[in-house]
Amino acid sequence: MRLWLKDSERRPDPAPVKTDDRKTVLVGLVLWLVALGVLLLFLAPLMANGREWWLWTVLAGLGIGLVLLVVTHRRHSS
Repeated sequence: MRLWLKDSERRPDPAPVKTDDRKTVLVGLVLWLVALGVLLLFLAPLMANGREWWLWTVLAGLGIGLVLLVVTHRRHSS
């Protein structure tokens, strides 16, 4: 196996695949919402064991997901 090819030996790059990343982000957001619902059901035991940071992690995931949804929507629109 060679680590370097001459330009004349290279094959052309394939065309980029068009995807709709909004669906992937939406699936991730739904999973974060399910996690939030489960954590809210068990909020008292979480607080008693000092694991309320799990709730903040889910909220951060939701926030990042919403930002990504806006970004992917803008990229898809243009």
